[in-house]
Amino acid sequence: MLLLGICLLDLLLIFAPFCYMILKRMVHIKCRGGTYPFSDVKRFVFSDDQVSWSATMENYIPPEYNSRVLHNKPWADPPIENTNFKPKWNDLDGNINRRSHLGNYNISTGRPLNPEGRTGIKGCGVLGKWGPNHAADPIVTRWKIVDNMKQINHSTKLRDCGQWALPGGMVDPGEQVSETLKREFLEEALNGLEVSKEQSTKDAEMIKEFFQVGTEIYKGYVDDPRNTDNAWMETVAVNFHDEDGKSVGKFYLKAGDDAQNVRWTDIDKNLDLYASHSNFIQLVAEKLHAHW
Repeated sequence: MLLLGICLLDLLLIFAPFCYMILKRMVHIKCRGGTYPFSDVKRFVFSDDQVSWSATMENYIPPEYNSRVLHNKPWADPPIENTNFKPKWNDLDGNINRRSHLGNYNISTGRPLNPEGRTGIKGCGVLGKWGPNHAADPIVTRWKIVDNMKQINHSTKLRDCGQWALPGGMVDPGEQVSETLKREFLEEALNGLEVSKEQSTKDAEMIKEFFQVGTEIYKGYVDDPRNTDNAWMETVAVNFHDEDGKSVGKFYLKAGDDAQNVRWTDIDKNLDLYASHSNFIQLVAEKLHAHW
């Protein structure tokens, strides 16, 4: 009997121009200090014990930044001072989900407050929604195999991954997370399956079935460098495992959408990923009794 505990898993990763960090237990690191992404705005600097809103900071006067890129975009909220903008905080606002995975967040002077505390900058930054911005991250795995279809045992050879990340993306208004997970895999990993129409139809049906069953690994707040005091990222990370390598595991991978590159890569505790992405992958490896 082959022990899965010593077998290698292949993990699907993308190389993206911008990645974000996910923490199992949030500690503001990526969204504190330094310059806000895609701007020259410096965050207000403060100590770790001042992150919580319950900590008194009489001199906390962070700069405000609202990217011009968001102006008049159909998927983005209008400026908070717009008198016609009357969002339903902590609720389903039409087809926009303004509820947080963390529960109800507070509203101060008409603005939602980051439930995990201060970030050193106010406004919505480059995020499209005030309050929670929902994403979904599919963790797609298969057993590592050789030509004779035998699973490969652990090897000490490692490869440098650079800034690799899970192929995730934003949940569109009114979209189910399951659909987002499937869509992001198609857009970022398979580039729309550039094959014959007949094969594409077969593959599309197979992928639809594959993404119907997954195991939720994490749901909650994301320590993303784009976060502000009034807008933040949240995600649902789900593992989809191809046990026999005959569904998504068989595909030749081609980068698409906003991914610069894509590949299957070995799972290992030394995998050079954005720090806490590794925490999710470790949970998946443990769940499947794979090498870590």
